[in-house]
Amino acid sequence: MPATPLVDLRDVTKRYGDGPVVLDRVSLAATPGDFVSLIGPSGCGKSTLLRLIAGLSPLTTGAVTVCGHTPEEAAAELAFVFQEPTLLPWLSVAHNVAVPLQLRGAAPAERAAATHRVLELVRLADRAGAYPRQLSGGQKMRVSLARALSLAPRLLLLDEPFGALDEMTREHLNEELLAIRELQAWTAFFVTHSVAEAVFLSNRILVMAAGPGRVHAEIAVPFAYPRTAATRLSREYLDLVAEVSRLLRSVEGAAA
Repeated sequence: MPATPLVDLRDVTKRYGDGPVVLDRVSLAATPGDFVSLIGPSGCGKSTLLRLIAGLSPLTTGAVTVCGHTPEEAAAELAFVFQEPTLLPWLSVAHNVAVPLQLRGAAPAERAAATHRVLELVRLADRAGAYPRQLSGGQKMRVSLARALSLAPRLLLLDEPFGALDEMTREHLNEELLAIRELQAWTAFFVTHSVAEAVFLSNRILVMAAGPGRVHAEIAVPFAYPRTAATRLSREYLDLVAEVSRLLRSVEGAAA
């Protein structure tokens, strides 16, 4: 029997006010353990799709369920990592990570234990007392990720979290993200403009087209986890990056 979807979108359409249709009748499902990357031209609705799954924006038509509930009802089961770290500059690393736990009413001892645990995961326990201005770009994104993971989510939504980082830092963080996933076993939706990143991280890639936004194609990524730096050197990996790149160029050409 197929696994019950953790995330299920059926005929989802999104329009802002009287503007054009941003997403048009999108249907997709993700089962527990999936790592789904969304790629496509600017304006195809990748980030909007994440916001609908998170319940941060209302649907126009269609239905979204997360863990069998509406996104609003399932809010405790998911966490969102945005493009910018959005750290509070007047709080230390540890206090930034603890903010969601505090908002949920967790006791001080529980907040401290969870904060230490996730800072260990992202290799920043030794920077717990530092402030955002004292961190590199990669370290700030690690703090943002730790803050999301402090909630022990079943579903992690990531909107181009590494897009502003240099290539080497991005590759290291990709490897760390998958290592953390091996320990915590969450399901992920990941928006990126990098085909190489999508192929490295995902077991499924959704190529989206614009005008209006829709799922154009799905590519299964056959490489076993865990994946390492050596994965990027394999012929199979390079061939799949080339294949997905060609498909993406065809979509972008049609939208031009």
